[in-house]
Amino acid sequence: MTLHLSEPFITLWAGKDPFIQVECLQGDIFRELEARRTLRTEVEGQGYFVKIHRGVGWAEILKNLSTLKRPVLGAEQEWQAIHALTNAGVETMTAVAFGERGANPATRHSFIITEELAPTISLEDFSLDWRFVAPLVTLKWALITEVARMTRRMHQAGVNHRDCYICHFLLHIDQPPTADNFRLSLIDLHRAQIRPRVPRRWRDKDLAGLYFSALNIGLTRRDKLRFLQTYFDRPLRQVLAEEATLLAKLDKKADQLQSRFERKYAKDGAA
Repeated sequence: MTLHLSEPFITLWAGKDPFIQVECLQGDIFRELEARRTLRTEVEGQGYFVKIHRGVGWAEILKNLSTLKRPVLGAEQEWQAIHALTNAGVETMTAVAFGERGANPATRHSFIITEELAPTISLEDFSLDWRFVAPLVTLKWALITEVARMTRRMHQAGVNHRDCYICHFLLHIDQPPTADNFRLSLIDLHRAQIRPRVPRRWRDKDLAGLYFSALNIGLTRRDKLRFLQTYFDRPLRQVLAEEATLLAKLDKKADQLQSRFERKYAKDGAA
């Protein structure tokens, strides 16, 4: 068994079974599956997010392995990813409790509790109207640069996200964000993978996720080049030459998604 507790859970669960106590936490349910439960709860006036994993079963494990996917077996991946990102200087969640027990990966019981990041808004929601109401250019460029920097540091730390979309970058809004004063935090790391070095395939998947999730927020070519130059940290001409295959794949996929989007809405309009 592995157990790491910080306050207030050290005191609250003293002399008790934490695996029973975590199941007793109540709050707003965000996900309720047989194998996983996610909720927001409050303890002593502080908000927390709780993820409980109860084992996915051998059928799910074999299904993932048969498609060459690494199954999510519990909360340990998120726990490790949080520490890896923190050590790499990437703003993310603060974990205050983690527990895991059971040798059988199909029935392993684990949990992780993180402090709520509030008040925040996802970049997806923050940029929702950018196509129609242009944001301050300086703030937009600062956000693009920071997302690129955070993603680069994440990959340099050997972490790939697997759900790398702009909705998982949270902008702190305790004060009105400006180009010179804002904070971003990267969340939802339960599928993250950690290696000594991120394989190019998984690096490209993360970059593709970011690209596709930002397709319809009104970014210009100059904005995209700014991201590339910051992420690769090389002269832009060199990036465009050395990453030509990746960029061509992104553009091709973007065209396919745009065509599918237009067909869907044309069909809906005709109906």
